[in-house]
Amino acid sequence: MNNWIIVLVLFAFAKASLAQTNEPAVSSSFSIDASYYYGAVLQHNSDIAHLITGHPEGVILRYNERTYGEKEWQSLYGFPDFGFTFSYQNLKNRSLGEAFGAYAHYNFYAFHRQLQYSIGTGIAYMTNPYDPVTNFRNVAYGTRFTSATYLQANYRKENLIGSIGFQTGITLIHYSNGNIKEPNTSTNSLLFNVGLNWSLEPENPIYKRWSIEKYKEPIHVNAILRYGWNESNLRGSGQFPFYTFSFYVDKRLNKKSSIHAGTELMLTDFLKEHRDYQANSFPNSGITGNESTARIGLFAGHELHIGKTSVLTYLGVYLYDEINYGSVIYNRIGLQRRITNHWLTSLTLKSHGASAEALSIGLGYRL
Repeated sequence: MNNWIIVLVLFAFAKASLAQTNEPAVSSSFSIDASYYYGAVLQHNSDIAHLITGHPEGVILRYNERTYGEKEWQSLYGFPDFGFTFSYQNLKNRSLGEAFGAYAHYNFYAFHRQLQYSIGTGIAYMTNPYDPVTNFRNVAYGTRFTSATYLQANYRKENLIGSIGFQTGITLIHYSNGNIKEPNTSTNSLLFNVGLNWSLEPENPIYKRWSIEKYKEPIHVNAILRYGWNESNLRGSGQFPFYTFSFYVDKRLNKKSSIHAGTELMLTDFLKEHRDYQANSFPNSGITGNESTARIGLFAGHELHIGKTSVLTYLGVYLYDEINYGSVIYNRIGLQRRITNHWLTSLTLKSHGASAEALSIGLGYRL
């Protein structure tokens, strides 16, 4: 049940992040592209070495809706596209199986719109997840549904033969369940892609270019509650809820950027199981079983604004952590969406370096 809730939140958040406006467009057009890809699973962790036995391949299908400046952010970012992606990947390993992904994505452009940079986030369905009896070798995917992210860079040429064009480039696809359930070593695939595109666009599209002026806001105070489920690195120890209470200030520097600084209290129930296991099984570990499972962190970071949606990148340090789970430094990345001028929601992943600890949903208030 927990996995389904996370899946629904991921999909709803992705859909909301693309619904930037209900106003009629200045112009209207779209494109469709299809690519074949072939590459390799990267060995980012020695634990997955036995799972890298072939060269994964698959297809990626995308629908792209163009923007022409209906909102100021569209002009600010050079009129990006937004849309939806479907991908199929054969990981060429019996234990890993196959992956079917559904994403919401943005495309950004450079060099007269011939270079295209894309980022997509969504969910993936894994055909052969970990099972302690039938598939114990798959330490990468502990759940059938995982979060999925892809980055893509393409050389793209449209309308070479009528409305048909060509694109080629590289794609990085990441699957992880955010440590909702162990195991969660995850995979990263580096892929070469080549394909065709079909475009529908007015002959002389109308772009609305906004006058970009200097912009700033006073310092604002924010409070946000983050919530989710996760499991310790001890496989089979069980899933437990966690709560993070974050308090921070933000300072808007310009149309694109804000900086954040604050503190947060983390109440993580799985640490009780981890603490008791360490105390009983490893009496020389230094853990007695009386340690507090609460943690306090101090963090600073950046918010990249794309309309009402933004990308968060935080770096934090624990001021109080009696168990010392992970490392003294942690990072948090994710998406945030402003519902109103005061209310906001978020979807973030907290990690220690490349080791994920928790995928959380959040609800906050900005004074």
